[in-house]
Amino acid sequence: MLHIDLPSRADILRLAGTRASPCVTIYLSTTPLTEAAQADRIALKNLAAEAIRQAEAGGHAKRALWPIAEAVAELEGDDDFWAHQANSLALFLTPESAVHFRLPNRIPNQIHVADRFHIKPLLRAATFPQDAWILAIGMGAVRLIEVSADLPPHPVKVPGLPKDMADALGRRSHTERTGAGTGGESQSEGALLRRYARTVDAALRPVLTGHERPLIVAAAEPLASVFRAASTYTHTLAEVIPGSADHTPDHVLAEAARAILDRRHAAEIAALARLYAGRAAEGRATADIAQAARAATAGAVDTLIVDMDETVPGTVDEEGAVTFAPGESASSYGVVDEIAARALRSGARIVAARKGDVPGGGALAAILRYAV
Repeated sequence: MLHIDLPSRADILRLAGTRASPCVTIYLSTTPLTEAAQADRIALKNLAAEAIRQAEAGGHAKRALWPIAEAVAELEGDDDFWAHQANSLALFLTPESAVHFRLPNRIPNQIHVADRFHIKPLLRAATFPQDAWILAIGMGAVRLIEVSADLPPHPVKVPGLPKDMADALGRRSHTERTGAGTGGESQSEGALLRRYARTVDAALRPVLTGHERPLIVAAAEPLASVFRAASTYTHTLAEVIPGSADHTPDHVLAEAARAILDRRHAAEIAALARLYAGRAAEGRATADIAQAARAATAGAVDTLIVDMDETVPGTVDEEGAVTFAPGESASSYGVVDEIAARALRSGARIVAARKGDVPGGGALAAILRYAV
């Protein structure tokens, strides 16, 4: 099972606003397989050592770096922590604080040492989900399945989840009839389905609460629509995996779920591209980093699409003027990262995408609230 703690918008804003000497950001690709976690622990130790070396080379005092080294060493030695991982680990370290998040998407190993954190890869985890729940629900069986990008699907234990519709209704069989001729709820198929759906939803609630990954329903009609209507989970998707799922193998359902996620992702990217093109014709969109920096500083960015992989080193001053640097160092940082942070503070939506999905093919594309 993936053990995920996604950052909230408030978490990201707090990280984006942190200034310290230094701020060390580490992204580590991890495995949720506990027996294979030793290699990840060694990789973290090596990345931290390189970050400390870069910080020392940048003139940071050793006394400021000791707490960072100690925080990493404590985490590296925590057996319980490494027994519960996802696909990536993000660490944000200063001499006074240490924050980490376990992320569902796989981020390549990287370190950044500056006076602020590098948050752009973190945004990807909150942009488009790469994992999901599948609720396979039918008259004869119900189960919850977890799907991720890099692991086989697997069932999730849900306390109180009924075995099937009969179990939910307290009957020997879902075909059992009681109270014939009364015209009450016991004889209404729709009412029985709604009761079944509410029972399943109530059992799922403690497991799903706090998560933001999509829930995809796999079921035949009318049960698929009945459950979607009854679901109290905010992230239950409209598109379902049709047909009876009682005996459908988990891997077949997972393939169908990933196709739904891909279509959802593609539709959102296409919608953003159309919006960008329309706003560009009105002078309310730009792919120019310098112009986007000024717009973000002025609070004019409505939506910012950024290349999740590219880092453009430099600095951005208080007025939004960009100075590019020849390479990364402790005296510079990712300017697109800083633009994203400023846009976030003014309420903009930030979308971290692959380069081919960024309108204009550059490091960013900004859709503006007004022309600047």
